[in-house]
Amino acid sequence: MSAHAYKVCMLGDFGVGKSSLVARYVRGTFSDRYLTTVGVTVDSKEIALPGRDTLTLVLWDIAGGSMLDAPSTSYLRGASALVLVADGTRETSLSSALTLLMQSRDTLPDAIAVLAVNKLDLGERWEVAATTLAELRRSLPVFETSALSGGGVDDAFAEVARRLAS
Repeated sequence: MSAHAYKVCMLGDFGVGKSSLVARYVRGTFSDRYLTTVGVTVDSKEIALPGRDTLTLVLWDIAGGSMLDAPSTSYLRGASALVLVADGTRETSLSSALTLLMQSRDTLPDAIAVLAVNKLDLGERWEVAATTLAELRRSLPVFETSALSGGGVDDAFAEVARRLAS
């Protein structure tokens, strides 16, 4: 039985892989069929941290966009953490993720935030420079992920859990 449940919101532009990351993390699955999230989808996963109580991440997969609208902002209420998702093959999606982080700070000034730069499996098509990621890592945990292969996915969510538990 989980002692603590934490609301974690997935934020990012359309098509960056938010739903795919959640599916890979929660169910260990991947589908290459693109289905647009309408509104919000909620999923959860228990995670056991060494030497600590088990905690539950309640993952709110919010419909994609480069700006927060009123419904998206209302979905953020009560969240303890944000997973910002960008598509490594679309540099504009990184700008969108960072804009969403800034906008979300009005509602959630103290929420933990991590950045998942997704689609690592398409590395030859990446537009996001390693130097950009290195610069971002000075202020934000950054994970290069692949919902397809699963690479980096567990690490990103484990970092969220570690920060929530501390």
